[in-house]
Amino acid sequence: MITGDGSFMQKPVCIAEWSDGYAGLVKLVPSLQASTRSPLLQVLKTSAAAIVAWLISTILLGQPLPIFAAIAALLIVQPSVNQSLLRGVERSVGVIAGVVLAYAVGAVFGTASWVVLSVIVVSLLVSWAFKLAPGSANQIPISAMLVLAIGAQTPQYAVNRVVETIIGAVVGLAINLLVAPPVLLRPAHLAVDRLLHETAAVMVQVAAALSERQSIADLDTLLGRARALRGLRDAAADALARGKDSLTLNPRGSRLVRVLQRDEELLARLTVLVTRVLGMTRAIHDHYDRSLAAEPAAQLICTELTRAAHDLLLLGRDAEGKEPETVTAELPALTAPILIARPNPKHWVLIGSLVEDMRRVREEIVGRSDG
Repeated sequence: MITGDGSFMQKPVCIAEWSDGYAGLVKLVPSLQASTRSPLLQVLKTSAAAIVAWLISTILLGQPLPIFAAIAALLIVQPSVNQSLLRGVERSVGVIAGVVLAYAVGAVFGTASWVVLSVIVVSLLVSWAFKLAPGSANQIPISAMLVLAIGAQTPQYAVNRVVETIIGAVVGLAINLLVAPPVLLRPAHLAVDRLLHETAAVMVQVAAALSERQSIADLDTLLGRARALRGLRDAAADALARGKDSLTLNPRGSRLVRVLQRDEELLARLTVLVTRVLGMTRAIHDHYDRSLAAEPAAQLICTELTRAAHDLLLLGRDAEGKEPETVTAELPALTAPILIARPNPKHWVLIGSLVEDMRRVREEIVGRSDG
């Protein structure tokens, strides 16, 4: 702020505190949101599981508010059938262990406040000792605490809690299994395809760096883009892992496993290519010289690298047989190993490194070695 005499005054404390708090809130809000939404079908299935579990528990147990059946169903419906089964087992084991522990402790020490607090600590220590998964580790103290706090006045509470949880788990698993069991192959395929196209694009950019003069900023940009391939590779590997998990125990898994295997094989090739392309980029970045554009060996590598990028795109063509735009006359373009004459001594370290990397690139794309 500006005072009457023209001098500057710091913001009032209240305004400064408010602005700092608002900035912190803005930073917090994005962390509450996921990067993508769950499929709407998954939301509807989760809702249906909670409703069905509630109705079944009401009819079988006569419970007016079977909230634990609904909670179990909500937690069991996961992005894959395999995860639903694991979550159901974890929650059921946690509930049963918590009920047994609460009954044992309550029978000996009663239900005083210190007993309830002690059971919470003991439950966490038992979970830690047996290395239980978070689903079971959290459920044991919760179940034990509720049984001690409420079960003393309601003897059937503990039994009903176990039965409700099992009903909710079974209903959630059944609905996730029978109603369009989720398959996460599409995200995995898109992640691998993105990695493939970005790797090919970096290869073309590396080839351009061999034929055109580069500034330091250009080389830094190229190296940064090449390094980003590792993040795309890791993302594709994670997506494939989720896709494979979605096929486990999935009735549709046997029909779709071949699609996943193709993407896994392609990712294995791309993993090697990412390493080689990053090595080539690093070599050019560290040993670049403006006279490199006049080096015949560098131009030959440039040509073959461009062809390799073209052939890499051919590996990713879709099932309808569509092909990428042809950048060379030959299909496939990369047909022979590189034969390099003796390079300029000024460039022999760089050329030798690039030639070896190109050999591995060719082997991965063509799928064979020429010995």
